[in-house]
Amino acid sequence: MKIVIKCEHCGAPLDYNAGDYVATCKYCGYTTILTYEKPFTLEHALLPVNVEKGDVAEIVREWMDSSFLAPKLLSKRAKIRDAVLFIYPFWVVPIEATTRFKGIFERLGPGYVRKGTVSGSYDWVIIAQRASKFPTREYDVPLQGKIPYDFTKIPEYARVLNAEFGEEEAVERAKSEVVEHHLYLARREVDKIIEHETDFTIKDTYYLHAPIWDVTYTYKRKRYKVLVDGSEGKIIVGELPTPGLFDIF
Repeated sequence: MKIVIKCEHCGAPLDYNAGDYVATCKYCGYTTILTYEKPFTLEHALLPVNVEKGDVAEIVREWMDSSFLAPKLLSKRAKIRDAVLFIYPFWVVPIEATTRFKGIFERLGPGYVRKGTVSGSYDWVIIAQRASKFPTREYDVPLQGKIPYDFTKIPEYARVLNAEFGEEEAVERAKSEVVEHHLYLARREVDKIIEHETDFTIKDTYYLHAPIWDVTYTYKRKRYKVLVDGSEGKIIVGELPTPGLFDIF
């Protein structure tokens, strides 16, 4: 039986799932750490919903028309079956990192050791759900448009998701992903990395909710998915049918 947890601010029951770490009250917007181990004191931001449900189908059809990989007349022959607005939870970790590496360069003859450095400053975005397949690296998050979290800016039909882990785990994930990114860049200079070390400077991590339209369409009895940024109306990722022999006519 699910335990009823009430909002500490307004007393309304919180909407949460097993495994959630924090929950945001849909009645007053107050955010609570469900374990009550400490109060939630971090910045909580929101990307406002600027794309209405009636606009989503047209955005998807324009994307179909602009894609040279799409079958001919896909935008006219496809049927939009569903469009669901999710308000996804993210941790944003402002991070500066410097990776020093040593590797072997062997593309032009006998290998030799080369040293180098990769540095970067990022607002690294971590999806705050453990099993989510959300394509975070493809999502160019429009952070410049964020506002303080305001539940009145979220349509009633939207599904607000909660974070399943806290900022400490988000920071560790961000560090790991930044190191992998830096090593990817380092491999442009060496063929094999034999040593690496990274220093980090972490600034104030914050919690962000962002609107994402999950769109389903059908074409020739098959279903396909498209994710649309609900704040700026950009396509994040989308599935396209493979053109058949007769799709050129």
